[in-house]
Amino acid sequence: LFLFLYLYPFGVSTVWGEVQLAETGEIELRGGKFMKKGRRNHSAEFKARVALEAIRGMKSMSELASEYEVHPNQITRWKQQALAELPGIFNERRRREEQEGGALKARLYQQIGQLQVELDWLKKSLVLSIEQRRAMVNPLEGAVPVSRQCALIGLSRSGYYYEAVPERAYNLELMHMIDEQYPRCPLYGSRRMQDWLRGQGHAVSRDRVRRLMRLMGIEAVYLRGRLSVRGQRSRIYPYILRNLVIDHPDQVWAADITYIRLRTGVAYLVAIMDWYSRCVLAWELLVSLEADFCGCALQRAVQRGRPEIFNTDQGSQFTSQAFTDRLTEAGIQISMDGRGRAFDNIMIERLWLSVKYEEVYLRDYQNLTEARQGLAAYFLFHNTERPHQSLGFRATVEIYVGSDRLISVRLGREELILTHAEI
Repeated sequence: LFLFLYLYPFGVSTVWGEVQLAETGEIELRGGKFMKKGRRNHSAEFKARVALEAIRGMKSMSELASEYEVHPNQITRWKQQALAELPGIFNERRRREEQEGGALKARLYQQIGQLQVELDWLKKSLVLSIEQRRAMVNPLEGAVPVSRQCALIGLSRSGYYYEAVPERAYNLELMHMIDEQYPRCPLYGSRRMQDWLRGQGHAVSRDRVRRLMRLMGIEAVYLRGRLSVRGQRSRIYPYILRNLVIDHPDQVWAADITYIRLRTGVAYLVAIMDWYSRCVLAWELLVSLEADFCGCALQRAVQRGRPEIFNTDQGSQFTSQAFTDRLTEAGIQISMDGRGRAFDNIMIERLWLSVKYEEVYLRDYQNLTEARQGLAAYFLFHNTERPHQSLGFRATVEIYVGSDRLISVRLGREELILTHAEI
């Protein structure tokens, strides 16, 4: 025995037999010789059967080792491994459910993200005024709360419940007087307008006159230096109409906003007209200057034509990214008046003079509905009947309309479509 243990690492032969040694394996004596027994690969079923026998405890480790020809230490390891993995067998169902639930949750998150992107796109593409969006909200809808309805159409909850505070009757009277005097003397600023009002028997402060003129969107017309720095948030485009020969329709469109007085308050009118023919293509009337106030009129106008150049002033409604994006996406060049240069957009300024003296001051509208009806009738008259001296005493529609062009005149929520054959 001592000799065998001594010579075991060197792999030598003895008188009792040939000893074959290896780094792994077992030594057994067969036919008077010690022979190598190679590594055995047991299947999973075999390991499970032996481990269950060991767990059952009906036989000792030695008996199991002799029966299955496996070392007792190996049987002990299989037994411990089986005991450790048995709880996982019963948790497999839960694991599968968690995996399936995780996959389902991932798909749901993906769908939610896609719906959010589509909802944001819909809000940007939805061209509706605040009043129209308010009309879409149904407070009696129980399934969808008001706050959620507002979020879906891009309207703030406070914007839905907001009610504008009307001006006092005395301020409205002063605004009507200023509105009548301003076209006569457009060079009047707040100081001269205050002096004129005092001459009419109204002892008002300059601050009140300045606020009312600012609310009406009017200021003295004169050339002046650069007194303020433009904001960085909105892009200001250059004025490109200087020395430009405008000789055909849809070459240049112009847009502007003016104040319209009402008996019960004030309203704001935006109009888009063709520069060459003086034809009014679209207009909108609201009681407040909203972000998409001008966008609604622009959306209707571009459905009937597309200009090469679109000219406006530098008001916040026209310099907003939402408004300029609509123009650039349609391939339209943008032109903006210089600061303090009202004559850069003289054609539409002349339109306001005609609208005020030929319609607004003669009617004295009671409310917004009456103003819409009156202005719709006037713009129809302006486009189809009123002679223009600069056009050879012809109507604007005769100059603007081709063989199949359409002119839309908005009357409340309906549109009257006129063709050249109907005129």
